[in-house]
Amino acid sequence: MADIIRILFSLLIPPLGVFFQVGFGLHFWINIVLTLLGYIPGLIHAIWIIARK
Repeated sequence: MADIIRILFSLLIPPLGVFFQVGFGLHFWINIVLTLLGYIPGLIHAIWIIARK
């Protein structure tokens, strides 16, 4: 259930879902850069991080 909530947050703001999963770690900052480059790469990375754990 918590993963579904994180994915919903990721649909709105991808770094937010990653933050709830890993905190201010390396993947959070990678996701910030990917989201700045484009919404879709940030979204894919966020869902991958959430589904991986």
